[in-house]
Order: sequence, then C-alpha cells, then structure tokens
Amino acid sequence: MTWDFHKQFINGQWVQSTGSGRINVVNPATMQPFEWVSDGTLEDANRAVKAASAAQPAWAAVPLAERVALMKRMLENLRTMADELVSLEVKELGSPEFFARATHCNYQFARIESYIEIAQRLELESEYAESLVIREPVGVVACITPWNYPLGQVVQKVIPAILMGNTVILKPSQHTPLTACLLMEAFRSAGFPAGVVNMTSGRGSFLGEALVSNPKVDMVSFTGSTQVGIKLSQKALEGMKRISLELGGKSPYVWLPGMNDYRPAVEKLFASIFLNSGQTCTALSRLLVPESMEKEALNLIKEALPAYVVGDPMDPATKVGPLASRAQYDKVRSYIELGLTEGAVMQGGEVPPQEPQGGYYVKPVVFSEVKNSMRIAQEEIFGPVLCVITYKSIEEAIEIANDTPYGLNASVYGPKEKAVGVARAIKAGNVYVNDGPRDITAPFGGYKASGIGREGGAAGLLEFTQYKAIFEHGAY
Repeated sequence: MTWDFHKQFINGQWVQSTGSGRINVVNPATMQPFEWVSDGTLEDANRAVKAASAAQPAWAAVPLAERVALMKRMLENLRTMADELVSLEVKELGSPEFFARATHCNYQFARIESYIEIAQRLELESEYAESLVIREPVGVVACITPWNYPLGQVVQKVIPAILMGNTVILKPSQHTPLTACLLMEAFRSAGFPAGVVNMTSGRGSFLGEALVSNPKVDMVSFTGSTQVGIKLSQKALEGMKRISLELGGKSPYVWLPGMNDYRPAVEKLFASIFLNSGQTCTALSRLLVPESMEKEALNLIKEALPAYVVGDPMDPATKVGPLASRAQYDKVRSYIELGLTEGAVMQGGEVPPQEPQGGYYVKPVVFSEVKNSMRIAQEEIFGPVLCVITYKSIEEAIEIANDTPYGLNASVYGPKEKAVGVARAIKAGNVYVNDGPRDITAPFGGYKASGIGREGGAAGLLEFTQYKAIFEHGAY
C-alpha cells in the first residue's frame, strides 16, 4: 500500500502544511534519504491546537463505551498495516526485521489492547465520607515523542489520553515520523470525530516549544532526554500546564553470588543493552558483579557476544542494526573513546571509524575495570556500550546501583529472597528480578532525573485525568 507522508493530520483530515519546508527521513543502514515529511510551521501547530481545543468538550462527553468501541476499530485497522509498520521501522530506525515485528509492532498491539481492557474497568468515580470524587479529562494534551521507539512511545501517550476523554496533538520525532502517519490513518478510518487526534510533523526544537507555549494546551507529555525534558517542563510551567516526563536512564544489573548458571542473565543483559542498538532508555548499561565473579562474568560475556551479529537490518542473521543517525553515531563513538581515556579496558567491540562505513554501524562494546565515577558509568550513552563494575559486598552493590542521577530501570539476578531484598533497596521505578517478565499493566516511569509521572496500565490512563471533589452529601 502507498502512503502519503507529506501532509499534516489536522481536524480529521490530511492537509498540506502552510509552509514549503521538507525534512528528509534517512535510512541509517544506507545513510541515504528515502522519504520526506513536511517541516511544520507555527501556523500548523496552532491549527492543530485549535482543532483539538474545539473538539475536546464534546469528546469528553462521549460515553466511555463509545470511546472504547472506536479504539477497538482503530486497533483493527492498525493490525492490517502490520507489514507496512515493520517495513518502515526497518527503514527509518534501522531495526532488524525480527525486532521490528516483535517489539516495534506486535508488542504495541498488545499495549493498545491492555489500555482498552483496563479502561473498561477503571473506577472514575468514588464515594467519600462527605463527597463524590471523580476523575475528569485534563483537556488538550500535547504528546512529544522520541525517535528510538517510533510507534511505542506514541502508543504510551496518545491511546490512554484519548480513552480518558482528552484530545491530542502528536509531535513525532522528525527522524522517525513515518509509522505515526499510519497510526493517524488508522484513527481517521476508524471514524474518530474531527479534532480528537491531530499530528504535526516537523522539527522538535521548534514545534515542541510552539505546542508547549500555546495557552490552549492543558498538558504536555514528553519522552526524551532529561535536558530537553527540563527545558520543556520549565516552559510548560510558565502556563501552569500539567506535565508528564519519561526521561533518561543509566540502569544497573546486579548479579548476586549463589546461582548455578549465569547464562540466562547474560541473555537478558544482551537483549537489554544490545538489541535496538542500545537505543533504549531502560537499557541495562551497568553490570555490577562481585569481585570474585569478574573473570567468570567476562568469560560468559565474551562467549555470548559473537551471536550478536551487527549488519544490514534486512539480513535475517542480523541481531544489531545501525544506530539511528549520524549524530547518534558520533555521540556513541565519542563515548567509546572517552571510556578508553578514562582507563576502562575494552573486552569486546572496537572504536568505530570516524567516518561510518556503509551505515551507522557500531559493534557492541564491553568495558571492564570501570569505576562508577567515570562519565561512561554516569552518563546515558544510548548505544550498545556495556560497563562492567565490580563490588565487594551487597551493601556496596546497592550503593553503586543508586549512585547515579537516574532511576528508571534496574534488574537483579540471584537467589530470589536476596534478589527481592536488593530490588526493594534500588531507587528505580522498575526493577526486574531473575526471569520476571515485563508487565504492561504495571506503572512504568522513573525516580530522580528519569522523569515525572507514569505510563502503562491503570496508572497510565489516570495520568491523563484530574480529580474533582463534589461536596453533595448534604441533607437537601
């Protein structure tokens, strides 16, 4: 099927931008542009906000059952686009096909299903001693999403916001905007009222601030770097807007002594830090192992590393595709050089060439002899770079795990009772224990510099509501 990616989606229609600017979408595996989107203008952003603001009162009044029915229809439409979604994630992000289908596509269908199911049993009204307390929509929500999970990050915001009676203006990343266009078409063909969901494509540095500054926007939901999140939230608070931020991470994976086999832990580690080319905010980028286990851990890592083949994302043998852009390539390369300068020892991988060869490819890098005070252990690299850090006692492991500005994610592998104890002591919004799977119904979000608010499950739906207490329990 052929899609027209060159228009903005405003007030239920695909419309031309009021400007003539274009932004090329580059395939990171070839370093060549293959598509383009319009570079949205301030007028485009204002048109989208105006449409969302006009539609919001009527949409909030639509019964939840009708909103759910429309969302189910949207999901049916989106499922028919699965092959196109996968193809685009391979081209615009450089994701290997297997990962694009499983994580960037099918997993997002499951997330939407989860929101639909939970919304139907969510209690939005509660009787208190002297009042009725209800949850109402916040209003008009600006959703600003990053490039690393082009559809997933959109799903986490747009779906719950709309189900809860809000209207939305989506600003997807200028680097990976194409799958968001398919989502908008799925909304349009499902019959959602005009103005409920809108999308403006363009440069984040301009359109993001334009949306955040618009007085008709009631809430800003942003995923991206901590630095940009702070800047946008400061701007949003000038207008006293609600904010929800999902930001960076430098997540620890603590291996405890006492397990017979650590190979399952290596598999979990590599899936986190190397798949998606390490471009994941929850990536387990710091491996904490007992001093006595360092040699064993490094041997297991070296044994498993060759299976993580780097190459063309269209090749079925590839597990690790290119980084998403030249800027990301240069950033990750500079951190690898920094690690060597700081005294870390490279146990796997190599310093990529200054000029990328054929695509933005970086082989997975493993550093040993890392001190947690090093910049490579404190700063979010957002690439396939693992830091191995040793500890002397469990108390020291917890201290190292918490010694970071971030607190988004963590994992612990060890005897279950001890592992759960360590998990409770780690200051992070999400902690995995052994083979515990991701629960999409649980709240997702971070402590400290990793963000404000929660996504996923009931908490993710309620994030887009606000309390109202009605004191109506009197005698007359």
